[in-house]
Amino acid sequence: MRNIVKIAVVVIASFSLVSCFNKNKPNFQFMPNMYEPVSYETYGDYEVFPNRMEAMHPVEGTIPRGWQPYDYPNTTEGLELARTNLKNPLEVTEANLKAGSELYAIYCAVCHGDKGAGQGILVKREKFLGIPSYADAGRDITEGGVYHVQMFGLNSMGSYASQTNELERWQITQHVMNLKAALKGEPLLIPVAPAAVETMVAEEVGQPAGNSEEH
Repeated sequence: MRNIVKIAVVVIASFSLVSCFNKNKPNFQFMPNMYEPVSYETYGDYEVFPNRMEAMHPVEGTIPRGWQPYDYPNTTEGLELARTNLKNPLEVTEANLKAGSELYAIYCAVCHGDKGAGQGILVKREKFLGIPSYADAGRDITEGGVYHVQMFGLNSMGSYASQTNELERWQITQHVMNLKAALKGEPLLIPVAPAAVETMVAEEVGQPAGNSEEH
């Protein structure tokens, strides 16, 4: 009789413990920070924020870390100004031309083609049509214009500002200018010799080229 009572007590106790279980929410959280974040959740609803929205615009005048301000607006007038006034600040070096060629192959060649003739793989598959060649008559392709179009996009081409940084866009620009020159039979950009680059760097830091201080 006693065994029956003990078994009944255990069964009732077990049933009472498991009957309130919620499979979607554990009863005990030994490490609550693993389940409930301490910081505000993105797009969360909190009373401390205006309109209870966590997602707020940045303070006016601030820029993301690593981002360089760009002074030409995303307008037709801005594009024309960039074409005329914006110049590539990079030296023409083998390293920059090589990097530009590799980046162009990643981001541009699928539409513009490896040679810039507008015959990329997406064009050949008729995913996009009407992409012009860099050598087409009437096209005003300058280094400033190429950079501006990468920043904001143009017509069916979107912006590449989120995929590339400032250095990479200028490297791509150098390669595009070489493609245009090759298509038109014009002289290509001539890389500065390594010795000349070393001399320019030395002049910038005020130290004779080829000399280094021993410590």
